[in-house]
Amino acid sequence: MRELTKLPLSGSTHGQAITVVSTDIATDGNTVHTAQASTTDGDCDEVVIEAYNSDTVERTLTLGWGGTATADLTTHKIPAGEYLHIRTGILRNGLVVKAAADAASKIFVHGYVVRAA
Repeated sequence: MRELTKLPLSGSTHGQAITVVSTDIATDGNTVHTAQASTTDGDCDEVVIEAYNSDTVERTLTLGWGGTATADLTTHKIPAGEYLHIRTGILRNGLVVKAAADAASKIFVHGYVVRAA
């Protein structure tokens, strides 16, 4: 039977917000979470993200799910002063979720991981 464990995002310090300072996902995206290294069937991380836009204008958050190729990217428009809940799929094999925004230090990422191992 698989054990499920709820964990903070690995890119966070003790569950605190991750400030998205990167504006280029391909070269220097902020690490949000690194999935467990296992490739065993059933071992995976389900990543749940909530992003907050602290600016006075709408901002765009780009997330790279395990890579920066077009198929790995998702973009999310976040209205000024609002949160956006982003529930994702699952990752494993050490893949990394990266984040970048259209303006530095305006979007803050919170979240958690449900790890099956």
